Amino acid sequence: MKIATWNVNSIKARMHAVTAWLETANPDVACLQEIKTVDDSFPRLEIEALGYNIVTHGQKSYNGVAVLSKLPFEDVNPRLPGDESDEQARYLEVVVSAKTGPVRIASIYLPNGNPVREDPLKSPKYTYKLDWMARLKTHAEALLKNEEPLILAGDYNVIPRSVDTHDPKGWWGDALFRQETLDAFHALKYIGLTEMFEQFDNRGGEFTFWDYQGGAWQNNLGIRIDHLLLSPQAADRAKGIEIHKHVREGQKPSDHVPVVGEFDL
Repeated sequence: MKIATWNVNSIKARMHAVTAWLETANPDVACLQEIKTVDDSFPRLEIEALGYNIVTHGQKSYNGVAVLSKLPFEDVNPRLPGDESDEQARYLEVVVSAKTGPVRIASIYLPNGNPVREDPLKSPKYTYKLDWMARLKTHAEALLKNEEPLILAGDYNVIPRSVDTHDPKGWWGDALFRQETLDAFHALKYIGLTEMFEQFDNRGGEFTFWDYQGGAWQNNLGIRIDHLLLSPQAADRAKGIEIHKHVREGQKPSDHVPVVGEFDL
């Protein structure tokens, strides 16, 4: 079973790339982020024609997450619990029935958090990011009690290590790569989650995002910010992970590329 995550940076602008990748990569489940459309405007027909069921949690012009699945959805839960006033569409959780039983999967678009002021706690976007990560940790702790395969897949906007960026000194202090962010990410993992790339690859210089400017792609000036975090039950059945870098070479590509995990589920 292949479970993928991909920040598509506007589903309507990338439909050509999304459908081409779905046809060749053939994931069983694909978690998409930054779809940048409301639910009713999501372009379903071409994707459904490829055999996918679709659920979305959209937002006009910004954010938005979706899950595409060749398996039927047994349960769907949009929104991350913990703050009813949060209107940003950044979390979508589903349950599908695999051969081994139910599998819970979430598509996550974690806040960027920039800009960060000299006093981080006086930076509204950054404190929102840290609060969101704390809410995710609390929710993940509750989900782990189900003792089922759980895959939290998405654009985390977190650079986990210095080797996950082409320029650690240049990036240090950014909302994606500073001590408070790393502490929150490590706290999330320490509740019992495994970062799948660390489990199977763990090499430095393996990036998932390259900016559109400054020849970033051509010069491999990237960062690794798209991750799959696994419960013990998912980690035990994990087989391997791939970063589909070739997708970045296509016509009008997203600035992110798909990350695909394979599982015996």
